[in-house]
Amino acid sequence: MSLKLKFLITLFGGISALGCSQSNIEIMPKSYIAYKTSETIKIDGEDSDSSWNKTQWSNPFIDIEGVKQPKYKTQVKMLWDDTYFYILAKMEEPHVWANLTKRDTIIFYNNDFEVFIDPDGDTHNYYELEINALNTAWDLFVSKPYRDENIVLNDWNITGLKSAVKVHGTINNPNDVDAGWTLEMAIPWSAYKTGYFQKNVPTDTFWRVNFSRVNWDFQITDGKYERKKGANGKFLHEYNWVWSPMGVINMHEPEKWGYVYFSSKPVGDLDSFQISKDEKIKWELYKLYRKQNAHFKEHGSYLTSMDSLTKSDIKVEGKTIIPKLENHKTGFNVSIQSPFTNKLLIVKEDGKFISK
Repeated sequence: MSLKLKFLITLFGGISALGCSQSNIEIMPKSYIAYKTSETIKIDGEDSDSSWNKTQWSNPFIDIEGVKQPKYKTQVKMLWDDTYFYILAKMEEPHVWANLTKRDTIIFYNNDFEVFIDPDGDTHNYYELEINALNTAWDLFVSKPYRDENIVLNDWNITGLKSAVKVHGTINNPNDVDAGWTLEMAIPWSAYKTGYFQKNVPTDTFWRVNFSRVNWDFQITDGKYERKKGANGKFLHEYNWVWSPMGVINMHEPEKWGYVYFSSKPVGDLDSFQISKDEKIKWELYKLYRKQNAHFKEHGSYLTSMDSLTKSDIKVEGKTIIPKLENHKTGFNVSIQSPFTNKLLIVKEDGKFISK
């Protein structure tokens, strides 16, 4: 069963776990500097605004496990101002098709482009947006990743969302070959506010972000595109192509998403961004967290000592870090006192990250 089908079961059938196998590949999250624009960006699916012309494309997307090159190229650009987070996605596609027109329907049943955002980086209370080539949107609020018992608000909407699609060819015409489609969007920062007076526009800081493109093999039935079925009559699995690879077929591990740094410098200038050392400690904490959960899934109990959780030294930026494991009635905490900032970094049994 594919991730997307398990997602659907989770959302509408009450099952909260995704049984996705973990890759042995060491995944390093991507990063991107989004510069500030003073231009009023016209959301029309074009990239003709001068600010877009001054903005670099991301690296081409890779398959979700970080192993194979996708069949078709996908890239994004990002900008921001005090009101919106702007995203421009360009997708090669020789057969642009879509048939879903109702908002908040299951958009990944068409080829789509998806945005995942975790503003505070604690892996909880994050946001997903999916849009197809007909510019039909599905937006979701997710309380926790699907590995933990969670709540998904399907009726949450990005109020004020602007989006537009430009098809480079003819949509839903199987008799020609297209170049692809471009999606442009402006997501208001206000959609991500957690309180009326919260000032949440990121300036010279980063948010955890990732992008995914779902692409299906297709067949033509009665002159219309549809997802391709195998010999058993079931739909073939989708392809998942992403900006920052996950190492596993599961987008819902927010600790692996990329870093988008929102520079206050104007577009056209140059800035720099380095992933912090504490973030690298956080990666190590989540390795221990996943090992604890794997043990619980297999044995019905958590490991109770750090020696049983890891037998090797953990080094970050040349420093040996000493994790601490605390077990309690409802689960566990794994924590590390950062040698770089002296902050206490904690991951709980439900995956929530805390820094204090």
